[in-house]
Amino acid sequence: MDFKYRVFKIIQIGNKEDLLSRSFDIALSSVIIINIVVMFLQTFEGLARYDTLFDIIEAVTIFLFCIEYGLRIWTAEYLYPAESKPRAVLHFLRSFDGVIDLLTILPFFFLSGFVVFRMLRVVRIFHLFRINARYDSFNVITSVLYEKRTQLASSIFILVILMLASSLFLYNVEHKAQPDVFKNAFSGIWWSVSTLSTVGYGDLYPITPLGKFMAIIITFLGIGVVAIPTGIISAGFVEQYNKLKATGIESDISTILIELDSAWLGRTVQEVEKEYGVDIVMVRRDEQTMMPRPDYKLTLHDAVAIYNRTTTKK
Repeated sequence: MDFKYRVFKIIQIGNKEDLLSRSFDIALSSVIIINIVVMFLQTFEGLARYDTLFDIIEAVTIFLFCIEYGLRIWTAEYLYPAESKPRAVLHFLRSFDGVIDLLTILPFFFLSGFVVFRMLRVVRIFHLFRINARYDSFNVITSVLYEKRTQLASSIFILVILMLASSLFLYNVEHKAQPDVFKNAFSGIWWSVSTLSTVGYGDLYPITPLGKFMAIIITFLGIGVVAIPTGIISAGFVEQYNKLKATGIESDISTILIELDSAWLGRTVQEVEKEYGVDIVMVRRDEQTMMPRPDYKLTLHDAVAIYNRTTTKK
């Protein structure tokens, strides 16, 4: 196997059966966790005497992040095989993974003196999401969120509108009674969020009879609105479970191996399903089997289990 392609398989494809690939994921996860823990400990004044040690550990972890970033740029042509090498590199740099990697490294070298840009270090946590996304447990969750994104966006929109409306209501009712508490409509935003989310911190609350009555109604509305996204996500998990059960109908399932001359190479699951009239129910990459998300890109040597809805194009 070509050395460069072997490096790509180790750093890009989470393969539980490949010792090097599995070791790389574990090592990278450990480095990220250590980096985040150090960043957390640096906020304690009582640990100031260990600042030198913390700085050394952070520098080492950032150096390892730089190596990983360089390797991903070097092997980008295998991630986007349908594109030329320069375009593949550019595609990676603009991708979510590429931006997260850059924001992980950049503040350490150039922007550490600015408090605002120091907060960019928190994006290192998203490295863990990227690693976990390669495995079935996290992949199912992300698949449900992606497929239900429209319904979730609608429910969030309703929640925002209700939050703004309740804030205006409370301001108009409570402003005269509590001018120092409800100074303007925005002052009620915090109260609206804590009430609609059913948390109720109690730092802001109505004191007038009408305000209390409206607060009761808004609280009950909050219970219903918060339950909407929960129901959508639960229904999505049921659909994913039913989709998994459907894969057991062997007579309706066929397998296609992605080769270099395949029209599916480098395309997303959503694009293939829409153009070829099939349902991609499972993808096997090396020794790992997963349910792919709609934006999952098919790569060389992937074994794709498909359910034919119509006559498949050749």
